[in-house]
Amino acid sequence: MNPAQPLISFITICYNGLEDTCELIESLRNKIHSVSYEIIIVDNASREDEAAAISSRYPFVTAIRNPVNNGFSGGNNVGIRHAQGSYLFFINNDTFIEEDGIQALVERLESSPQIGGVSPKLRFAFPPQHVQFAGFTPLSRFALRNRTLGYDCVDDGSYDTAHPTPYLHGAAMLIKRRVIEEAGLMPEVFFLYYEELDWCTSMTRAGYELWYEPRCTVFHKESRSTGQLSKTRTYYLTRNRLLYARRNLRGTRRTVSLIYLSTIAAAKNALSYLLQRRWDLAGEVCRATKDGWSPTLREEKLCVNSPNPSQP
Repeated sequence: MNPAQPLISFITICYNGLEDTCELIESLRNKIHSVSYEIIIVDNASREDEAAAISSRYPFVTAIRNPVNNGFSGGNNVGIRHAQGSYLFFINNDTFIEEDGIQALVERLESSPQIGGVSPKLRFAFPPQHVQFAGFTPLSRFALRNRTLGYDCVDDGSYDTAHPTPYLHGAAMLIKRRVIEEAGLMPEVFFLYYEELDWCTSMTRAGYELWYEPRCTVFHKESRSTGQLSKTRTYYLTRNRLLYARRNLRGTRRTVSLIYLSTIAAAKNALSYLLQRRWDLAGEVCRATKDGWSPTLREEKLCVNSPNPSQP
């Protein structure tokens, strides 16, 4: 652990989640023996100084305290700038592993120069620990929604075949350093949600393949930071779907998608929340739709060695 030049840099973001982060660190320390690695924790301006607590408890971990919350992408970009590994493993702090399958991910990446990133099988952390992720389908043409393969299915071997996937899962993804140097850092304009889809789109546009590798399994507690029906989650999912379309679609498809997302999809979602008497969430849909068109949203491509930008 923490050799001068580790093969893998584990990078995770913590935000008011010290207990989860410590459980992840313990699982990595106790289970990973097949590769050299370092662990980088970025505390995204938690209420308490979680970086200091982690440094005290785990002196072998590189713990960094962000003065402001730069979001999922901004926090990971800080980790990237400190990473020494040839491969960077982005892993949520609300995950853990039970077996060392990391070498299988490395083998998948090294099997072809065209493979730029890989995600393991994800299973829910709590019983019955069904599959959460076994690859993605492509985004639909206009609505920009996709399906997660294997979601909530029994892990009975049906999802034990490796295959290409159009997108990696943000909760656990191993990426070659040189791919990040070509594609740039995570787009910080998203702040939360859709940033990994946009990032994966940049990688595939650069000519790289992305893969799902089931020989490694990560267990995920899912949405411990924002909650399943939080205002934060509703706002950023709605806004960033529009932003993804603005950044990545072209021509007629772009026009139709933006109109659909701003009218039919937004109205349907707002009405659904109103029927649930969630006036706050309906309001977030309206606010996010308006903000999704904002010309002030930054759309630059960040370079690996650029200074850490401020919160979007």
